[in-house]
Amino acid sequence: MSEKEFNIDAGFEELDHILEALEKDQVKLADAVKLYTKGVSVVKQCKDSLDHVEKQLIILEEGEQKNGF
Repeated sequence: MSEKEFNIDAGFEELDHILEALEKDQVKLADAVKLYTKGVSVVKQCKDSLDHVEKQLIILEEGEQKNGF
């Protein structure tokens, strides 16, 4: 992830654009490989972001259980 906070909504939007571009018949192989590589990178960032949120939720749930909520 970059130093700037990753925006998962923007990541999903970027993935949509990448998929649209890859689905076009006129995409050259070299361009398709670049798009695919970028897509894999964005998917990893999305996964990392979701994992981070999941960890935060687990910590919150554990805190609530300890406090009797």
